[in-house]
Amino acid sequence: MPAGPRDPEYGHGPAGEPLTPPVPLASLLADRDLGLRHLAGPAAAGVHGVHASEMPDPTPYLLGGELLLTAGAGPAEDPDGYAARLAGAGAAALGFGVAPVHEEVPAALAEACARHGLPLLEVPPRTPFSAVARAVGRLTAEARTRELRRTTEAQQALAAAAARPDPVPAVLARLAASLGGSVALWPGGRTAGPDLPEPAREALSALLARVGREGGPATATDRAGGHHLAAYALTGRAALGTATPARTPGDHTVASVAAVLLTLLTAERPAGTEAAALTRLLLDGDPAAALTAGPWYAVHARGTGDPRALAAALGTVLLDPHEGGARLLTDREPGGAQPGWRLGVSAPAGPEALAAADAQAGRALRRAEAARTPLARHADAGLAGLVGQAEARAHAEALLGPLSPALRETLRAWLAHHGSWDRTAAALGVHRNTVRQRVARCAVLLDRDVDDPDVRMELWFALRRE
Repeated sequence: MPAGPRDPEYGHGPAGEPLTPPVPLASLLADRDLGLRHLAGPAAAGVHGVHASEMPDPTPYLLGGELLLTAGAGPAEDPDGYAARLAGAGAAALGFGVAPVHEEVPAALAEACARHGLPLLEVPPRTPFSAVARAVGRLTAEARTRELRRTTEAQQALAAAAARPDPVPAVLARLAASLGGSVALWPGGRTAGPDLPEPAREALSALLARVGREGGPATATDRAGGHHLAAYALTGRAALGTATPARTPGDHTVASVAAVLLTLLTAERPAGTEAAALTRLLLDGDPAAALTAGPWYAVHARGTGDPRALAAALGTVLLDPHEGGARLLTDREPGGAQPGWRLGVSAPAGPEALAAADAQAGRALRRAEAARTPLARHADAGLAGLVGQAEARAHAEALLGPLSPALRETLRAWLAHHGSWDRTAAALGVHRNTVRQRVARCAVLLDRDVDDPDVRMELWFALRRE
C-alpha cells in the first residue's frame, strides 16, 4: 500500500511530525537554469523530495510530497489511472521529461493531470533529472535555515516582550506578529492580531475550553474558517490559543515558548518565589535559608540561543549566563530538549547540596556533548546508570522525531539485519527497492549518514528505547 499523503502546507509526515518546510513549486518554475514549464493541474504545491521512475505504478515507493520524474514509459498505456494513482498517493507534482521517448507531453496525460488535480511540469531535454533533484535539495536546505532563523528570532523577541512593564499584552502582541495570525488568552478574553471570522473564532473558543478544563489535554488543534487553530494549556485552567491562515513547522516551537512565558506571568506565585529567594540571599547571605526546601535542579547549558528565553522555558529567573552558555537553578525538573541548547541536569537536591548539584550538572553536560545528545541527566555510578531510562527515551524521541512509524519500523529491521536489503525486505514483506527508498528517506529526514557505524549504533540504541 502507498504511504499516506502529507499535509503539503505544513510539511508533516504521516504521523504528524514537523518536517522541513516544503519547496514551493513556484521556486522550481522560477529557476531559469532548469527551464521547467507548468502545463496542467494546480500551479501551487509543496515539494518534499524528488523521485524518478518509469513504472506504471510507482506509488509503493512514494512517501507523499515527491516531485515524480518520468520520461513517459510509466503513464504511456493508462495516463488517467497513472495520474489518479499519483494524486491518491499524495505526490506533489509530475515532471515529464521530453525526449528521447516523447517529443512532447502527451495531451491525454495533461488532461488526466488537470482532471485529478496533479500539477504537471515539462522537463526540457537539456535538463537532467539529477539537476532537478539537486535544486530541490538546495532549496530545502535554504528553507530549513530560514525557518531556524525565524524561530530563534521569535523566541528572543518573546523573551524581550516578557521583560516589559506590561508583559502579558506584550507577549501576546509579539506572538501574533511572529505567527502572522491572531492569539487569545483564556479566560479573560485578552487577544492580539486581526479579528477572526466567526467559524474560526467559535472553533478556537471550543479548543481553549477543551484544554483549559480539569483533566483536559495539554494541547489541541483544529482547522476552521480558513485558519489553522491550536490551543496550549497554561497554569490552572488558563489556555493560550493561536489562529493562523498558514502554518510552518516552527510555529509550534514559538507558541510553546510563549505558553511557558505566559504560564510564569499569569501564575499566582507565593512568597517563596525566586525573587523573594534572591532578596533573602542578599540580606542573609545563606543559600540554604534563602531557598525553599525544593527539590532544586542545577542546569548547565551550552548553545547559541538567548539565555533569557532558556530560563523562561525552564521556569526560572535564577540565571548565570556566560559566553557560549549558562548555569541555571530551577525548582522544575527540565522535561526535555531545548532548541539551540545542549543541557546537563543534576539530580534533585536540597538548598544545602547546591554545590554538588552544580558539579553534577557540569559532568552531565560534558556527557551530553560527548554523546551528541540534546540533554543528559546526572546518573548513578555503574554501567546501568550511565543513561537513565527517562533520559534515553527523551533522546530517542528527539532523534527519531522526524520519522513516521513506518520509517522507524523499516530502519529498525534494516539495522537488525546489518543493512541487508534482501533480508530486511523479506522480514517486512515488501520489495527491496521499498526498503532502499525508506532508508534513504530516513537519512534525509535525520540528516545523518546511515552508513556511518557511529550513526548506526546511536540509531539502534534510540530505536530500542523509544
